[in-house]
Amino acid sequence: MSNHTRLGMITPSLNTVLEPVTYALLADLPDVTAHFSRVQVTQISLGEDSAAQFADEPMLAAARMLADARVHAICWNGTAGSWLGPDFDRRLCQSIARETGIPATSATLALAELFRSRGIRRFALVTPFEDALQEAIIETYGREGFECVAERHLDSDDTFGYATIPPATTEGMIRDVVGAEPDAIAAVCTNLSGASHAQALEAECGRPVYDSVAAALWGTLALAGADPSRIAGWGEIFSVAPASLERLGALA
Repeated sequence: MSNHTRLGMITPSLNTVLEPVTYALLADLPDVTAHFSRVQVTQISLGEDSAAQFADEPMLAAARMLADARVHAICWNGTAGSWLGPDFDRRLCQSIARETGIPATSATLALAELFRSRGIRRFALVTPFEDALQEAIIETYGREGFECVAERHLDSDDTFGYATIPPATTEGMIRDVVGAEPDAIAAVCTNLSGASHAQALEAECGRPVYDSVAAALWGTLALAGADPSRIAGWGEIFSVAPASLERLGALA
């Protein structure tokens, strides 16, 4: 098992998408496995109760359990940093790396590094979130230097129900933003099934489609020293490795 790569994923407790999608993405890589530890997340909003769910100690407890499995990298596989701010995720990843001695990233930091690695400046945003969250995400990425030129969202507060959104709905939102000619389209939410649409929609729309679950795996593979480009058939996202491991989060 010396050549086996183990990836640790910290998962929001209500999420039922990211585990099966991650397994599907890794199906042709028998030497890479994903292992999951949950933190309690039952609602998503801009309120204080929601923000409290992402406190350090539950995250560190989940990371310590993943460290018991001797994983090679750890990812906070939620998108709260998209509205709490990337600095929130950067601090969290630094805490995880200090606590466990294992490099750490997040879905949000991986997507930002994906944008930087590919020279993306103008993006379109697709989510299931409520109005206020969508606005906060656009502002957050704007501060990072990325302009949102089009967006679609469902204004839904049924956080558990994001996993049951019909594929046609997600595909429709992606098609709706193509006319703005973004450099890329980002489907942001690890409980939204977007990865399976990427390759077909890229061929149809002529734009890369980046899903949060796929972005998280892309970044975690790179931190673990594995080659993301070994994953084929899931779109452009896995075609190039990150330009900077340091920007992904925190090295051990």
